[in-house]
Amino acid sequence: MKAENILVVRRSLLEQLGMFQGLCFDAARYLPALLSRENNFFTPREPAETNPSLKQLIPYVLIVHGDTVFHYVRGKKSGEQRLVAKGSVGIGGHMNDGDEGLFSLDHDAYNAAVQREVAEEMFIESSFTNHIVALLNDDSNDVGKVHLGVVHIFRLAEDKARKRESVITGAGFLPIAELHRRRDTLETWSQFCMDGIDQLLAAAK
Repeated sequence: MKAENILVVRRSLLEQLGMFQGLCFDAARYLPALLSRENNFFTPREPAETNPSLKQLIPYVLIVHGDTVFHYVRGKKSGEQRLVAKGSVGIGGHMNDGDEGLFSLDHDAYNAAVQREVAEEMFIESSFTNHIVALLNDDSNDVGKVHLGVVHIFRLAEDKARKRESVITGAGFLPIAELHRRRDTLETWSQFCMDGIDQLLAAAK
């Protein structure tokens, strides 16, 4: 089986731009550099998972309709075993080189890859807008140390979204108030997003 190659940037680049913990709403300051072909590259996934000198770029898409957000629980066959059984409000995953044989991604190629990634996991049967609203970094644990999230809001005109992948369980739209009550059951990135949900949604208008 061919090894999976995933998109990364060097931690040193993030440090040069300005390291942060949690959500950063100044995405425009970082994205041009992160999505410049000279700064990102594909590398084998397995060694990258334990190499904090690299940050794996992960689109983290919140699917929103009105005052509800799509929520699910990661099943046992999830690609990231460290997050199994955790609740999540983020759809997405690693950017990989697929069949294109790319060495890097620019902004347009990244956006196309995000659309493909979400389509692999979800059926979205509504028109929607796509906004990049924040970056997300959490160096407080082993998973977070090797990942950097790009937070998107997909704002749907209708609540017509359902899971495609079997690793997504207990899926459906939940009111924001209910997700706040479930905070302790969520993976860390989802906790950050729910803590900042008002600002995230405001940035998507």
